[in-house]
Amino acid sequence: MTEVTDAVGPAGRPSGPAARYDELIQPRRVHGSLYTSPEIFADELQQIWYRTWVYVGHVSEIAEPNDYVRKSIGPQDVIMTRTADGEVHLLLNRCAHRGNLVCEADAGNSSSFRCPYHGWTYRNNGDMLGYPFHQGYGGRNKLELGLGRVPRVGVYQGFVFGSFAEDGPTLEQHLGEAKGEIDRLVRLAPEGEIELSAGFLKHRARANWKLLAENETDGYHPQFVHASIFSVAESGIGALYGEKSTAVTRALGNGHSENDLRPEFRRLGVPLGWFGTTEEKVPNYVKAMRDRHGDSGAEEVLIEGAPHVMIFPNLFIAEIQLFAIQPLAADLTVQHVTAVQFKSAPEMNKRMLQQCVGSVGPAGMLLADDTEMYERNQAGVAELRPEWLDVRRGVDREEIDERGLTIGGATDETGMRGFWSHYKHLMTEGRVR
Repeated sequence: MTEVTDAVGPAGRPSGPAARYDELIQPRRVHGSLYTSPEIFADELQQIWYRTWVYVGHVSEIAEPNDYVRKSIGPQDVIMTRTADGEVHLLLNRCAHRGNLVCEADAGNSSSFRCPYHGWTYRNNGDMLGYPFHQGYGGRNKLELGLGRVPRVGVYQGFVFGSFAEDGPTLEQHLGEAKGEIDRLVRLAPEGEIELSAGFLKHRARANWKLLAENETDGYHPQFVHASIFSVAESGIGALYGEKSTAVTRALGNGHSENDLRPEFRRLGVPLGWFGTTEEKVPNYVKAMRDRHGDSGAEEVLIEGAPHVMIFPNLFIAEIQLFAIQPLAADLTVQHVTAVQFKSAPEMNKRMLQQCVGSVGPAGMLLADDTEMYERNQAGVAELRPEWLDVRRGVDREEIDERGLTIGGATDETGMRGFWSHYKHLMTEGRVR
């Protein structure tokens, strides 16, 4: 392979946003500077986080009129609100006067926000309500200022996404094949709705956000990184990510990817086997599912289970858990994690919450294992030599499935290559001029 080091300058570090991404990202390897360069991180904010569709939250977090919750798009502090008429808005948490934060609480219920600095007040749709001592501005209603807004807000199956771009692909175009994976999750709920009502954990990792995104559908690491928890829990999950597994890794397009474990679950043919429980332990949930889908339909849904999908750039649905990735710097990322809850399924929800706490809670082992790897990776890529990271696993045995999507084996890096292909497009020919 021809070495390409002159693309990135001395010591392999790019000189700025003009970095030659087409040379930093190759079919079988990516350059280490993509994870460490503050200039590239700043470029990503403009080309990806402030341009494409980014997952923000779920409508169940603002269920009632005038509910609000603080969220984020990258480093941006965003308030997700529901107005009295039911509309969902994404507002920037910044007073139009002197930039003070107008919302301090993480969540609440209010039809307005008042800046504590000079008392400027805004409706929960972002419109200005008023400002004290109006004579200084020539009278009432003389200022046409409001809170900043995320220009486009889209909702799919209750999942709320925002885009700072005034135009571009629709949310459904962006989601593409990933919509089907969200549908798979929702159909497991007896009433066809999920809720994010269990509260969030925040995990800080001293690592680049792309290391987290790559890891989410990397089926090569579980048997090694998570061997201890699989052993303690006597879990069969590790075997799903082996050389003999019939599961596949699939690039879904637009940077999305999944570990499709359904071939293994269909082979086993055990309802709720994907969740490690039995029908007898959650009889009311199973009855509700059979009432909704019929016996044969429920059998299929309960055997196939929930998706394991990474939706570019920041939403990861790991069967019963949901992760939102928030990049704060080239080497600092926060993961916001919660348990998925099914509407009107209390006995199932209790078990999902318990499993979530056990795997990604403060004393959980699963995310702790992964975070250790993220931070070790970050420390490693800061070393000067070798400059490249290898992503070739399975590249010569990939196939195209009936939908025209690229699939690889359970342990192949097909999802990573799909991620980098889309990333490269956004950072080169798709970039904002």
